[in-house]
Amino acid sequence: MGVERFSAGVDPAATADRVHALAPGAESVADAVREIVDDVREHGDVALRRYVERFDRAEGDLRVPGETLAAALDALDPAVRAGLEMAIANVRAVAEADLGADVEVALPQGQTVTLRDVPVGRAAIYVPGGRAPYPSTVVMGVVTARAAGVEEVVVCAPGAHPVILAACALCGADAVFSMGGAHAVAALAFGTETVPRADVIAGPGNLYVQEAKRLVSGHVGIDGFAGPSDVVVLASAGADPALVSIDLAAQAEHGRGTVVCVVSPEPALLDAIEIDPGDAVAALVDAPDLETALAFAEAFAPEHLELIGAEAEALAPRIHTAGALFVGRESGTAFGDYVAGSNHTLPTGGAARFASQLGPRHFRRRMSEVRIGPAAGALARAAAPIARAEGFERHAASMEVRENGGG
Repeated sequence: MGVERFSAGVDPAATADRVHALAPGAESVADAVREIVDDVREHGDVALRRYVERFDRAEGDLRVPGETLAAALDALDPAVRAGLEMAIANVRAVAEADLGADVEVALPQGQTVTLRDVPVGRAAIYVPGGRAPYPSTVVMGVVTARAAGVEEVVVCAPGAHPVILAACALCGADAVFSMGGAHAVAALAFGTETVPRADVIAGPGNLYVQEAKRLVSGHVGIDGFAGPSDVVVLASAGADPALVSIDLAAQAEHGRGTVVCVVSPEPALLDAIEIDPGDAVAALVDAPDLETALAFAEAFAPEHLELIGAEAEALAPRIHTAGALFVGRESGTAFGDYVAGSNHTLPTGGAARFASQLGPRHFRRRMSEVRIGPAAGALARAAAPIARAEGFERHAASMEVRENGGG
């Protein structure tokens, strides 16, 4: 595909929409996915094995034996293992720093409400197959769930590639299932005779996986809905066009639908960008000034945003809608994909306006612990009229019976 060029001068938000629109639209797979999910939900392992043989082209046990994981780890290239160990340590450190503490609030009437931050019981990490194995996705999901305090973490990975199995062993996954696609999501959401039901499913995947996650989201926690990847580089004077070019090319490796974009008030810098995007979509955006470039980036809400050049880097405190922000010439997005410590499972397609990177909060929930005590009288007198106004006489009675310590 070629490289498109736009001007953000008049309406940067509209220009951002035009660049987003360059990505090919997703085909609808809703009907096919619903049929698969319903079949697995109703027939369990029987249906699941049929789909694993059909789509994953795999036979044998759904669950990968522990000795197979150990053998894969023993055979792992030492350099890959060292890199994964660094990634695990860094991702764990950042995730643990993101944990919330319990908070007790004492209210004027005498009652207390404690906000307890508790982990879910079982998390499932979906690791996509396709173009290549992604051990880094194992790290991002399993380590983060572990840091969140999840007791049981399972992985599903179509093909069960040895490097995936080694990463699962290194991260301490409790179980690994050799399966992928909509049928795998259905099995994790509802459980089968072999696959335990998860409380949260996290991880990227293709259209079928994302549609299945959408379909089961009322039955299980979902981290988000990942579409094609994207990066925006906001470059100012002093940015190295060769550096920008390699960062765009690196992101373009994610393939069809990926959007790689650079916005700059420096026309000569844009002219110097050299990139063959392959199946990805590439866009150069002229901005009359840095403020317009910033407005474009904020409207685009990219999965990854790089700021390169002194003036661009100074904008970092004003960035609010990026999935992950990379500041400075050394801070290439690729570091975030592996060992920087930030999570590479990020909101795509402009969802960074409201969504966050995968973190401990996806595997934890807030629960209120309420202790009324001597505040019952004051609270009953305040709340009973509201309950009666809503037509709930027994709600009112339930509170009033406690007003004077009655029972």
